[in-house]
Amino acid sequence: MRRHILRLALGVAGNRAHIGPALSLVEILTVLYLDVLRRAELEPVSMRDKCILSKGHGALAYYVALYKAGIISLETLNTYEVNGGDLPGQPVKNSVVGIDFSSGSLGHGLAYGAGLALGARMTQSDTRVYVVLGDGEFNEGAVWESAMFAAHQKLTSLTAIVDRNGMQSDGRTSDILTVDIPAMLHSTGWNVAVCDGHDVGQLLGALRTDPDCKPRAIVANTVKGKGVSFMEGNNEWHHAQLSQENFARAMTELDAFERSPR
Repeated sequence: MRRHILRLALGVAGNRAHIGPALSLVEILTVLYLDVLRRAELEPVSMRDKCILSKGHGALAYYVALYKAGIISLETLNTYEVNGGDLPGQPVKNSVVGIDFSSGSLGHGLAYGAGLALGARMTQSDTRVYVVLGDGEFNEGAVWESAMFAAHQKLTSLTAIVDRNGMQSDGRTSDILTVDIPAMLHSTGWNVAVCDGHDVGQLLGALRTDPDCKPRAIVANTVKGKGVSFMEGNNEWHHAQLSQENFARAMTELDAFERSPR
């Protein structure tokens, strides 16, 4: 997935792409799309599990996950940022290619997910809703209104996964607004787990726990730019242009990682 993210970022020649925010999401979206979401086997489409990417600037990882899950073709994946294509820089709702929500303006995905979860309960559907947020989004009041609403309604089909990479576009989240996300979600009535967001086993374990009649939140500790040393924890790669030289350097690092014993 990281190879595809870098390849697509390189392909928007002369333009910048949100590379760092996508690399921190890889394991989260891998687990969701390859292990958890019930998608193609359920008809009609309205019955399928929903994945709401609230942090729309993670679109590169999202699109690659759709491809890896067999929801879109490689041909469609390669239309990223192509005029007239289905995959713009930030997602636009399109059920044909599996995109459940238009995002980009931050802080709205949890409200939409809560509405979907409430609607599913009212129609006696067993659809599950997963909302992927960035930790910077918790600066938004709408997120906390939605969190309180979901807890009050006991929306057990709703799961929020927080990509807590500790950074946002303007810098470190702790410098911009300090928020104890697990404590605050717990205090509003959510079942909260904290895990390593790059450990597939920990993510799966957290997703498979019983939420105990509450909405569930998984705070996944991640590294922005994960997998490429000169991008890790470096906010210059939040939205940047990838040169051929940096692309080659990053791919060499990924090659070495694959060959190393683990």
